[in-house]
Amino acid sequence: MNKMEIEIAGVHFKNPVMTASGTFGSGMEYGEFVDLNKLGAVVTKGVANVPWQGNETPRVAETYGGMLNAIGLQNPGIDVFLKRDLPFLKQFDTRVIVNVCGKSVQDYLEVVEKLSDAPVDMLEINISCPNVKEGAIAFGQKAESVYDITKQIKDKAKQPVIMKLSPNVTDITEMARAAEAAGADALSMINTITGMKIDIERKKFALANKTGGLSGPAIKPVAVRMVYQCANAVKIPIIGMGGIAGAEDAIEFMMAGATAVAAGAMNFVNPYLTEEMISGMERFLEKHGIDDIREIIGCVK
Repeated sequence: MNKMEIEIAGVHFKNPVMTASGTFGSGMEYGEFVDLNKLGAVVTKGVANVPWQGNETPRVAETYGGMLNAIGLQNPGIDVFLKRDLPFLKQFDTRVIVNVCGKSVQDYLEVVEKLSDAPVDMLEINISCPNVKEGAIAFGQKAESVYDITKQIKDKAKQPVIMKLSPNVTDITEMARAAEAAGADALSMINTITGMKIDIERKKFALANKTGGLSGPAIKPVAVRMVYQCANAVKIPIIGMGGIAGAEDAIEFMMAGATAVAAGAMNFVNPYLTEEMISGMERFLEKHGIDDIREIIGCVK
């Protein structure tokens, strides 16, 4: 293994740098800025069993140190993904992780089944989606729901399963333990934090949806804390994300216990970010005489 290689659930990655779902499309938009061959993995935008229109506009608002979004997981659906997006991604020497979303367990299972024979390395399950059967409470906000959906997906999935945890809970380690107990192969965290912005001149909400998901550097200290807590609560690997803006942030997440990292909102600010992170992390290893990046995982206790 070279000094940047890592492994998650038996899948080898040339480096620990990934893209956070929803901020990179399926890589097409970033192809002219980033050499996708250099990335550890591309994590796709959420894919549902049928096309989703998403929420009404306005659905993005800038905030101090970040942004709010209420896109509503707009996507063209699994059939278009398999026909258009996946063939594009398979041209590159990078791992492909498909983010799966749904409004009922059956929605998720339909996507998982359609991906069973597809050339996809891992599945990332977005359990911050509103569960229609539970009156729109997100799947990831109750430990029993996390356990149930994880177990059902694991029973059907052919690829290793990553459960993407919501930070909008009292105790995230409870959700992490539930996912692990149900057989999850890895966790990714954190998803966005629920926030709100009001336009005082118009006396209106900045987002048509009233609330949205806060991402960007403002949430990083919360994300690092949650990754640390979960890394010390479960034995499965964690992909850390939340406000990563450079190599130093990525290293901080890994020292807190993450095996890999994903850059999200800051791709919009700097489309070259992921490549810059890889070279910055390599320089850090060189400078500190570290021969294997895995040595820093969870080194701060």
